[in-house]
Amino acid sequence: MKCTLSWSGIPRQVRPITWKLLSGYLPANAERRESVLQRKRQEYFGFIQQYYDSRNDEHHQDTYRQIHIDIPRMSPESLVLQPKVTEIFERILFIWAIRHPASGYVQGINDLVTPFFVVYVFEYIEEEVENFDVSSLQEEALRNIEADSFWCMSKLLDGIQDNYTFAQPGIQRKVKALEELVSRIDESVHRHMQHYEVEYLQFAFRWMNNLLMRELPLRCTIRLWDTYQAEPEGFSHFHLYVCAAFLVRWRKEILEERDFQGLMILLQNLPTMHWGNEEVSVLLAEAYRLKFAFADAPNHYKR
Repeated sequence: MKCTLSWSGIPRQVRPITWKLLSGYLPANAERRESVLQRKRQEYFGFIQQYYDSRNDEHHQDTYRQIHIDIPRMSPESLVLQPKVTEIFERILFIWAIRHPASGYVQGINDLVTPFFVVYVFEYIEEEVENFDVSSLQEEALRNIEADSFWCMSKLLDGIQDNYTFAQPGIQRKVKALEELVSRIDESVHRHMQHYEVEYLQFAFRWMNNLLMRELPLRCTIRLWDTYQAEPEGFSHFHLYVCAAFLVRWRKEILEERDFQGLMILLQNLPTMHWGNEEVSVLLAEAYRLKFAFADAPNHYKR
């Protein structure tokens, strides 16, 4: 029932606890929740004490430097450029990287903190987070938001870690699967891109690496993630169908472009700035239809 309700969007006031439940961070047993939260939050700040000073060590310097460079490039700028937020994101990403040496830190992982952070800030404020001074929150609230964001991002990444290991094999496979899927659902779009020598990797790498976060406004990403967390393998398997539905959504615009450059400019700057829940709901419904239509397809659609 919980998953069914979440599939069609979660009301803002219950989204924080619902995300924590769906991600597996909180137990379903309500009596155990408070003790689990306390233990996990203490554990995270134990990692900070244990590891964070090592960010200036020679073998961790490059990781920390890359995180430090990437955070100001994130959106929304009004949020991530707040010194308090930058500091929190740097800690979350550095601790995650240290604890996951198989992949370490890879560009793209930084974007995955933002939706969790924003949703967990909503536990404490009524207004929109973009215009809110995060440092005005009480210290305990900030610590809770930071630890909860770390653990939920970690749970998400557990399911897609091969996206970020050496040579990013998970992404390579998913882009290939997207190409094969689109060739079956809309041959005209597929052939048009082939004709103008557009490689799927040139635009869809980012769609997989950043889970479409660079293509959609943050409010749409949060709505999308309501469903991803309710759907089995939402961030890995179902995301592929969302990407296919997203590409075909622009078929008219794609078919109107008559050269490589025009197609690339379109595909890297799709006009979604004014999108809201309605557009995301239509996208998800189409992705769900595709998933069922291709449920018996070969294994490469299921990765």
